[in-house]
Amino acid sequence: MSSGPPITRTVLLDQALPAPHPTAHVEIRRITIAPGQPAGLHVHNGPVFGAVETGSVVYQVEGEPETVLGPGDVFYEPEGVRIARFDARDEGVTFLGYFLLAAGQAAELEFPGR
Repeated sequence: MSSGPPITRTVLLDQALPAPHPTAHVEIRRITIAPGQPAGLHVHNGPVFGAVETGSVVYQVEGEPETVLGPGDVFYEPEGVRIARFDARDEGVTFLGYFLLAAGQAAELEFPGR
């Protein structure tokens, strides 16, 4: 029998939102990006949280340093903020995206410059 506790809980992200957000529902999507495919500069119409399941991705909020996320890593994409990079690496990436939505709101993605 293990000497550790039977259940452990670890906070992976404790993210304050810049302003109160009227969340009426949460949409969770499993998203797969092909190997080497960049998502491109994009902006969400609501806050998005995510967790990488498999593979890895180069993640960068515009004006901040880039980072590489792998399985188990979590991220936050703020509402209305430009996400400069979310680029799958050589093995591709699959992640869960949690979209916080107001009543009647659909998750939308803008691609500035396209």
